[in-house]
Amino acid sequence: MSNKTGFIGLGAMGGPMALNMLKAGIPLVVHDIDATKVDALVAAGAEKATSSKAAARDCDRVICLVETTAQATDVILGEDGIIHGVEAGNIVLCMSTIDPLVAKEIASKLNEKGVQMLDAPISGGTPKAKAGTLAVIVGGEAETFGKCRDIFDAVGEHAFHIGEQGQGLVMKLINNMLGITNTIVLLEGLTIGAKSGIGLQTMYDVLKVSSGDSAAVDFRVPRIMSGDFAPGGTMDIVYKDQELITSYAKDIGVPTFMANVSQQIYQMARTAGLNKEDSSAVIKIYEQLADVSVIGRK
Repeated sequence: MSNKTGFIGLGAMGGPMALNMLKAGIPLVVHDIDATKVDALVAAGAEKATSSKAAARDCDRVICLVETTAQATDVILGEDGIIHGVEAGNIVLCMSTIDPLVAKEIASKLNEKGVQMLDAPISGGTPKAKAGTLAVIVGGEAETFGKCRDIFDAVGEHAFHIGEQGQGLVMKLINNMLGITNTIVLLEGLTIGAKSGIGLQTMYDVLKVSSGDSAAVDFRVPRIMSGDFAPGGTMDIVYKDQELITSYAKDIGVPTFMANVSQQIYQMARTAGLNKEDSSAVIKIYEQLADVSVIGRK
């Protein structure tokens, strides 16, 4: 088995990941609907493909990293999709964060051709994608996981084999649910502090050494202090992820009270026109509701 790999989806996460794979010596064939993103990877040493099918052809492994369940389904199973370019013995890595049940259905279709699939979503955001320090959370056959270790080592510093097909996605969505819900509670706390006359830097300094510390504090407070809401994970993506986990929880009979409430707050932000801003920008909704300035407050 060679390590030549197709890579479809060169966005904020996929582009840096593909570049790190090239740096690690993994030959790539790349495709994206945005030709400029393809050209940037070709300049770095990748081969260009004109379709998902073409990116999969002559590669033993192929990665799909797109935004939604519908997009992943089309890229893998569509008319010009990966399934028409792979052969028995090949591996498909679906690194998109999608519906776990749909991922199982996609894997079943690939299995009919003798092709194995891993659901292998990543966590860490664009900075860690650039640094090559992502966490990769994988569901699927253990043997197939082992055949992709070079990919996981190139893009991340942690790779977890969670279990059977779909369980990588379930674990990723649990992680996202915790971070997303925690963000809303953090923003409520920051708003209370701001309206009480406490500066953001002061709150940040206290939280960092106290029991309220979290990844949300690390990611969100500096952005809010600087007013930088350039998208790392957009409001639309956060809303989508909460929809995936709450829908899945309904299917298996688990209540998700807090996740549903947080999702509705992100929906408020989306309807306010913030849907393509970083999810930290939901603080703007709290500023309006509480009639207080929080962003940039020292």
